[in-house]
Amino acid sequence: MVQRVAASERGARRIRAPRFVMALPAWVWFLCFFTLPVLWIVYYSFGYKPDIYHPIATDKLSLGSYHEAFSRAFVHVFSQTLQISIIGTSLCLLIAFPFAYWLATRVSPRWRGVLLGLVVVPFFVNFLIRTVGWLILLSPAGPVSSLLQRWGLRSEPLHLLQTRGAVQLGVVYNYLALMILPLFVTLDRLDPAMREASKDLGADRVKTFRQITLPLAAPGIVAGLLLVFIPLTGDYITALVLGGAKGNMAGVVVASQFTIAQDWALGAAQAVILIAMIMGTVAVFGLFALAIRTIVRASRRITLPPVAEEAL
Repeated sequence: MVQRVAASERGARRIRAPRFVMALPAWVWFLCFFTLPVLWIVYYSFGYKPDIYHPIATDKLSLGSYHEAFSRAFVHVFSQTLQISIIGTSLCLLIAFPFAYWLATRVSPRWRGVLLGLVVVPFFVNFLIRTVGWLILLSPAGPVSSLLQRWGLRSEPLHLLQTRGAVQLGVVYNYLALMILPLFVTLDRLDPAMREASKDLGADRVKTFRQITLPLAAPGIVAGLLLVFIPLTGDYITALVLGGAKGNMAGVVVASQFTIAQDWALGAAQAVILIAMIMGTVAVFGLFALAIRTIVRASRRITLPPVAEEAL
């Protein structure tokens, strides 16, 4: 009996031992392809430039690139990028949540796979090609402008390209599916019996949605917000194809410093500032959500008054 127990303990140790080994490839990948490149960009931001395009490498380290990165023109671009990202993420949430809720609660299981497939279909097309499609649609001689003129809604061609509105429309289209999928997964896993129990207890649809569905869907909402906001803030192609000067974003500015201006220090400094802006925005959003959650939980606490003893 003792031998069996010892053998089972050794077997359990053998089963638990490979867990760290199984996680090791992911950590190595994260270290090699994320942490080290970011640290290398930080190093470049202080003025170092390798000897690639010019015969003489620049290796004088200073903070001058950060001082230049905070000029008025670049601050305006970063501010516009943050506005486009926040508005685009909010629009994706407002569009995706009703669709995901309808898909998870109203559509039969037979058709859910078909509709989810239609949501994922755009990802089979290259990101650049999808954006160029909007370039054709929104051009003054494109289908949208032609239909508006044919229906008498406009007397002249529609000029939407090279504007902030075109970029806003493009990012919502390109990242909408990244909001729909996590929301659908979360809403699909909710037990319908909880909503039925809420209705049986006298709650209407609005109250059931506010107190049952929305809190339980919070993990999907947070996942969708992160999946959309982070890549949208660093978007390069959408702003380059549809934006122009009025719809410029930080990703285009950073890329131009590396490719056109050949100012690696300034481009790296702008990239570091962009990463810090993304992390800071996510942190502020997390603290705000945590504060709202704490306030809501505190407001739901009900303190019953002490029961007065009946006089005999």
